[in-house]
This record gives sequence, structure tokens and C-alpha cells, in this order.
Amino acid sequence: MGKKGTAAACLAALTLSTTACAGPATEQQAIPVSPAPAPRAEPPSTAPADLLSRATRDGVRRPRTAAQAARQVLAAENAIRRPGTSPERLATAGELAQVAYRVIGNRTTWDERVLAALPRRLHRVVERNVASRREFRSMHYTLSDTLPAWRIIEPEPAEELLAHYREAEQRFGVDWEYLAAINLVETGMGRIHGLSVAGAQGPMQFIPATWAQYGAGDINDPRDAIMAAGRYLADRGFTERDGIAGALYSYNNHPAYVRGVTKLARVMQADSRAFLGYYHWQVYYLSSAGDVVLRPGYESRTEIPVARFLRSNPSALSS
Repeated sequence: MGKKGTAAACLAALTLSTTACAGPATEQQAIPVSPAPAPRAEPPSTAPADLLSRATRDGVRRPRTAAQAARQVLAAENAIRRPGTSPERLATAGELAQVAYRVIGNRTTWDERVLAALPRRLHRVVERNVASRREFRSMHYTLSDTLPAWRIIEPEPAEELLAHYREAEQRFGVDWEYLAAINLVETGMGRIHGLSVAGAQGPMQFIPATWAQYGAGDINDPRDAIMAAGRYLADRGFTERDGIAGALYSYNNHPAYVRGVTKLARVMQADSRAFLGYYHWQVYYLSSAGDVVLRPGYESRTEIPVARFLRSNPSALSS
């Protein structure tokens, strides 16, 4: 963080589109808003638990059709927004939504069919999530045939992270949803321990020189890092009129980064329970072989050839 530039965007968007990156981005279009249709009945109501069970009967899988993607999104988003959803089902729903949005983001021809199959109350949610995915994907051009030298750990409990975001919001005036979105994009809410190509560190990815100015405590401590991010964004004009985009650009100077983070934050501003879904997004690394999920316990001090890793861990390839 702090003028990291295009090259340093490689550690950004970790749960969205992690891969090697180079060169300027090409702006991608979000899913178009469908014209208002004639009044029609909503799809039949089905218990969220039943929808989720059906959608994950064979585990969390990549959708093969637009219709299947819509069913996955409906099942996942209903479960995430339902107050009584158990922690186990929230974890399943979060990852299911993540996988569905990753696939939809790569298939623009599905856009209208996905939206047409969903209730209108979810249209904006889908549009923003898919648009965010496309923004981050546009920052990357080459697919790596190696996996990074990272250590993947469990994040702090969701309620503790949320308390840190809200404390930073109270102290510095930076909306907690933006802090959560940055934390998600930079390190999967703290799942990833590793350096960016620019040497940024910790759950909010600070360059040491920037940390020396804005940080206090441990750069790898979630609360300390979130407070420093709030302090930095406030100093860069986040709380000023029309200052959010400029502050985010200072955090990572790529327009697609600004747009992608903003869309995720707005999903949470519209419904705070969306945070619980994002909290369960896993580290999916987009490699030359496809999406490789790196679960807690993955650890390597050096880059690993993807093919070698998959020979020992075939289930890690998203299917």
C-alpha cells in the first residue's frame, strides 16, 4: 500500500483474480441492468437451506451453465442473508457464491440469462460482484505456471475483524465496508501471509516505509494493520467530499482496483450480512492450469510448479 503501482497489484485481488500482472488494464463492463420487465410472479419460495443443500449436493463445484450459475447464486445469497443460517452453512454459501461469481465473470454471454433466472432483489448484488471480479481480472495478463511462496492460515474470527473495521471507522471516519473490501482483496481477510512484488506486508499490505509513517504496533496484526489503513485513507482524503476514489487510488494506483474495491464495499453497504459471505471466500489462485484453491495449511518458502502441486493435490484444482 502506498503507491504500489501496477506491478504490486499482483498480491491484490487474491480471492478474486490472483495471477501475474503487467501493463495497463482494459476496462471491463459490468453485467448490464436488465430493462424493467412486465410485472411477473417471483420464483417459488424455497427454504434457503434446501436450495443450498441441492446446489452443493456434490460439493462446491464450478457451474457449467448459466442456469446452474443462477441456482448457485440464489442458494448462496439466500443463505448468506438469512439471519438463522448456521456457521457451517455460511461457510459453504460464501465459497459457493465466490466460485459462481468467478465463473460468471469470465462468461459475458451468460449475463442476461443469469439475471433473468434470479429475483430482481438480487440483480444489483450480482451485477456488483461480477463487475468487481472483472475489474480485478482486467489487471492481469499472464497466467503463472507456479504457485506463490505463501503461507495460508485461518483468518481472525469474523466478529473480531468486524469490530476492528468499525473501530477504525469510528476513529478515522473511513467506512468499515471499504476497510473490509480492501482486507478481502489484499489478503483474503488475512488468510495469506506473503510479500507482494513491491515488498508489501501484513493483512492490509503495507510497504514498510508507509507503515513507518502510518502504522503502530505489528504490521502483521489484523487490528494494527486495519487501524493503519484507516489512518492512511483518512489522511489521503477519504472523508472529504468526493474523496473516496482518490484515497483508494493512493492505496493502490490502478483505476480497476478503485472500481473493484468500491463495488464490493457497496454490496456490504446495501446489506451488511454480505460481509459474512465474503469472510468465507477462499484463496483461489488463477494459474495456467486454472483456479487452484489454496487452503489453510498450504505453505511454501519458494514458488512451486503448478503441475507438481496438482499431482500431489488433484482436488485443489477447481472443477
